[in-house]
Amino acid sequence: MASSSSYNSPCAACKLLRRKCMPGCIFAPYFPPEEPQKFVNVHKIFGASNVTKLLNELLPHQREDAVNSLAYEAEARVRDPVYGCVGAITFLQRQVQRLQKELDAANADLIRYACNDIPTGLPQVTGTSSVQPPLTPRNRLAEFNRRVGNEGGGFYQLPGALPYSFPWNDASSGDMNDGDGEGGM
Repeated sequence: MASSSSYNSPCAACKLLRRKCMPGCIFAPYFPPEEPQKFVNVHKIFGASNVTKLLNELLPHQREDAVNSLAYEAEARVRDPVYGCVGAITFLQRQVQRLQKELDAANADLIRYACNDIPTGLPQVTGTSSVQPPLTPRNRLAEFNRRVGNEGGGFYQLPGALPYSFPWNDASSGDMNDGDGEGGM
C-alpha cells in the first residue's frame, strides 16, 4: 500500500476532490497518486461519499479487498454501462460452455475411434461351448476403459452423470439464503 505522506503529494482521491490529504486519509492507502484513473472511475460510479462510508464501516483488513472490488466493478461499468462486470462474467461462462461442448465432442470422437478397434464379440474361453453375446455400447465402453487403464470411468462420463451439480439446478436445497443467516437483502 502506498502512502501519500511519504511522497508529500496527495492521494489520487484528495487530488481529484481538491482537498488537502491529511495523514489519516482513508483513501491514501488504496488510491495512490500514481493511479489516478482508479479513483476517477470509482468516484464516477459510486461517489466519494459512499466509498468513504463503506470504508469506515469495514474493518481495516477488509478495506483493500473492498477497494479492489469497487475498482473492478467501476472499470467494468465505465467500459459497459449497461451490464458492467456481469457482461464479462456472462461472456466467460458462455466461453466455458462452448469449450465444454468441444471437449465432450472430442471425448466422444476418441471413444468412437477407440471402440471401433474393439472386436464385436467377446473371445471364447477354451473348454466352454457357449458363445459370448456381442458387446453392447456399455460393454464396449467398459472394455475401452479396461484397455486404457481407466477402470473408474472418470475419463468419460455417460451423459447426464456429472460429478458435480449446479447450485441453481439443485431442487433439494430450496432457497440459497435459507438457514445460514447471511446474504439476501
